Amino acid sequence: MKKEQLLHVLRAAAEISGEKSFVVVGSQAILLALQEPEAGLTMSDEIDLYPAVAPEKSDAIDGAIGALSLFHDTHGYHADGVSPETAVMPPDWMARASFQYFGDLTAISPDLHDLCVSKCVAGREKDAEFVRILLRNGHVLIDTLVERIAQIDGQKHSIPVAIAWARRRWQETQSGDSR
Repeated sequence: MKKEQLLHVLRAAAEISGEKSFVVVGSQAILLALQEPEAGLTMSDEIDLYPAVAPEKSDAIDGAIGALSLFHDTHGYHADGVSPETAVMPPDWMARASFQYFGDLTAISPDLHDLCVSKCVAGREKDAEFVRILLRNGHVLIDTLVERIAQIDGQKHSIPVAIAWARRRWQETQSGDSR
């Protein structure tokens, strides 16, 4: 995915929802966080987002420009209308979030460490290379990532499992093992 495609999705989401501010989570938030993200970070064809002040409008976005929609078929990428609970991040993640303005649209994206927390909690193989690249290239520091994971709700998520998953990704960057 490219930043122009993300902007296209944001404009389409605004048209559908009538909203102007969106929280972008998931791997393609990288397009807002880094000027020139490494190719391995931009492989996904979906933008996970929700309207910042009206997250309940995510379903309308998902239905109109989501996976398998005419928009997706036409452009080869799509929105995934998600909720604020979709990405597990520290409770104070918004204090570190970046706000980017594109005309009258606002895109809010988490700090890269907070974004990686969500990936570590999910622990999916498809997220492993994403996290490894960020760690390997110094965009994310393992100690900060572990500190952020420790801040999530331990009643809902296994903090030790997420930390172990993050540390394995870090070890893989040190040994050259990227499975």
